[in-house]
Amino acid sequence: MTKLFSRTFAISPEDVKIDQEISEKIHLLQSFLRPEHLDIPPFLQNEASWLLAEKELQKINAFRAPREKLHCIMSCCRIINNLLLNASMSENHVLGGADDFLPVLIYVTIKANPPQLHSNLKYIQLYRRQEKMISEPAYYFTNLVSAKSFIVQLDAKSLSMDEIEFEEGMQAAKLDSKVSQLEALQAQTDPIPSTRMHGMKSKIDGRSNYPYMEAEPGELTVEDVERLLSLYKDVVTKYSSLCRAVRRPSATRTGPSLPIPKGRDDILLQLEGQAQMIREEKAEVSNSGAFEGRTINSSGIAGSPLGCSENSRWHRRQIAKGSVIHRKDAEALSAKVDGFQFNLM
Repeated sequence: MTKLFSRTFAISPEDVKIDQEISEKIHLLQSFLRPEHLDIPPFLQNEASWLLAEKELQKINAFRAPREKLHCIMSCCRIINNLLLNASMSENHVLGGADDFLPVLIYVTIKANPPQLHSNLKYIQLYRRQEKMISEPAYYFTNLVSAKSFIVQLDAKSLSMDEIEFEEGMQAAKLDSKVSQLEALQAQTDPIPSTRMHGMKSKIDGRSNYPYMEAEPGELTVEDVERLLSLYKDVVTKYSSLCRAVRRPSATRTGPSLPIPKGRDDILLQLEGQAQMIREEKAEVSNSGAFEGRTINSSGIAGSPLGCSENSRWHRRQIAKGSVIHRKDAEALSAKVDGFQFNLM
């Protein structure tokens, strides 16, 4: 049956609806129902020990085979039965059979609230071999079926409780259930999971709200600490990534830098202007027949005659300007400029 479990267990929408209704009703009853409401004698009340039986019954949905599900029911009922026997022996009380056993089983079932109780009982009844459903297994299974039916039909008349008290308990439980559902829904959408921190947000600079700004250490819950740790790790990760991105060289600077066309054009224009001035000066000097006896400064302007003393007032002024060059340097510069222009053409 384990291979056919998905095709045979809780496949009817009606079964799913009944499971949900039973689970919701049990959830409401858990908030106010007490053992004395089911007429369980005080000497038989042992809720701490009943927790073992509740744990066994809650395991029923963890198995797929009908035999294993029935084994969970038997383990739960055996624990209850043993506890009742021990209590009766210590109090010298003779057990009344199902009259003492069934109320305790109902109470344990309500406290355990096993998932899909109706579907599990129906699954065992349909697919467990009938020859195995005898003696002890059949007795315990029948008692749990009776407990389920009692819970479905339970009202104030079924309990040792005033009808008004029962209705008030049910209404209060419904209200608490709605509040819990709203808080759960808000916790899923709210970035701060703790509901205690909703009123602890202060507005800074009138622009945005920052949580935990007015919170005290004792007001933080475990969920708040986990949330803060998660936010801290996220901030550190983003900060580290940003630092690496800033320090990383630009991807466009992978190759050698090329000469900037604008700077080259400026140099060519400057050399071209100087060459033109030198040619004009050479023509002027050639016409006067005195080029061999003159110096040329770096600006292309003819200087003093070569025969003039280097200590003359004009020469000292030109040296102070840093613009005097010798004739050989001027001729070499002129030749380079002419050759450079020729290569450009």
